[in-house]
Amino acid sequence: MPGPHLPVELLPVLFFFVALMYSSVGLGGGSSYTALMVIFGLSHRVIPTTSLTLNLLVSFLGMVNFWRGGHLSLRLVAPFLLASVPLAYLGGALSLSQELFHWLLLGSLVLVAARIYLWRGQSLETSLTPGQRWAVSLSLGGALGFIAGTVGIGGGIYLVPLILALGLAAEKEAAAAGAIFIWSNSLAGVISRTQRGTFETATILPLAVAVVAGGYLGSRLGATRLGPDTIRKTLGVIILIGIVFLIGRLI
Repeated sequence: MPGPHLPVELLPVLFFFVALMYSSVGLGGGSSYTALMVIFGLSHRVIPTTSLTLNLLVSFLGMVNFWRGGHLSLRLVAPFLLASVPLAYLGGALSLSQELFHWLLLGSLVLVAARIYLWRGQSLETSLTPGQRWAVSLSLGGALGFIAGTVGIGGGIYLVPLILALGLAAEKEAAAAGAIFIWSNSLAGVISRTQRGTFETATILPLAVAVVAGGYLGSRLGATRLGPDTIRKTLGVIILIGIVFLIGRLI
């Protein structure tokens, strides 16, 4: 249910402007959509399915563009997907209590906020053997896939900087891996949740239209004086507010 002072009809308008800002610098913004749904008090059964559906729409264009540009390395992304997709499906199949869902989402949003405001992008300067690369990729992929399925955060915001920090790929290859990672996990999670009957068209449709319209306009305009990091930090305030709302509901 929506919060008492926050009419849910405002959500499509807010989603439009968030998508407009993020897409103007090539970003998705799924974490901000999730935080907005928390702030407006949407059901814990609706939030993950809605977020995953929006992730599907937002990440599809980026995935196709990276593919056409020759930046998508299946060799890089395959081990992440091998672990993440089945665990995203499993996460979507779980029936969590509202309290447990809120705790998991709170932890996820705190990690996103730390990524936005504290991460400095330092290289870990590691030299991994092929076996170690597979072990790291499978472990990270599985953990992020499970998060995607349970709370609806696609995981790209974690995955891309970790790929760069570990020296697994260059920037464009890492971004391409993030796009297909988000799309694949979102698809697995949506399929799983649709089978459980948590796909609410009346809730998702206006938000999807808003995100597609804002994303299309933002990517077409493509010109902003704000860089990606500034956009993240500015709209990251939504995530911080979502964290406060979740803490208020848990204590």
